[in-house]
Amino acid sequence: MMLSKALEKPLSRHEKSLRGYASARVLEALLESMLALEFLARGYTRNAAGKAFQAWRALTAALLALERDKIAARLDSEQRKWLLRVAIPRVPSTRLKPLSNLVEEAGYPNYGPYTDRVLNLHDYQCHGPDLALSKYRSRGEAAQDILYVIKRLVEIIERRIKPRLEKEKLRNKEHQEALEKLRRLIKQQ
Repeated sequence: MMLSKALEKPLSRHEKSLRGYASARVLEALLESMLALEFLARGYTRNAAGKAFQAWRALTAALLALERDKIAARLDSEQRKWLLRVAIPRVPSTRLKPLSNLVEEAGYPNYGPYTDRVLNLHDYQCHGPDLALSKYRSRGEAAQDILYVIKRLVEIIERRIKPRLEKEKLRNKEHQEALEKLRRLIKQQ
């Protein structure tokens, strides 16, 4: 299947298979990152920032699913229900910061600060380089952070997620193809 069509496939239902859902969200994170870098190469920095944000949300969803048990053990009953019903399937933008802190507490160092950069990029997507509404003074500053967060995303996938998906036979040709293409795009930046 062509990678471009992979973003349009329905996600695996997280209620049926958290691991399958996580695998699909990892692929989504890779594909959204590729789009971000393609937009960046064409000079569409605000669009690239939006795609980097979408990629990070997909990665966060995958990590919430993969680390559900660790995370749920630290939550009360109502929070656990919300995690399963809302956080994992939707990763609300307004809750990305606290959800990222949960991911960090589950063993992913610096995930919270990386997410802070992603949220800055989300603001940039909406407002552009406007000092009153954005943390970035120029497209170049935003482009640096887009590349930075995508590199961190690739590191997390390669070091932490890829081995888990391989062990559970949930990593496929699409994951490998997307990861290889994303690495090439990063080198071109």
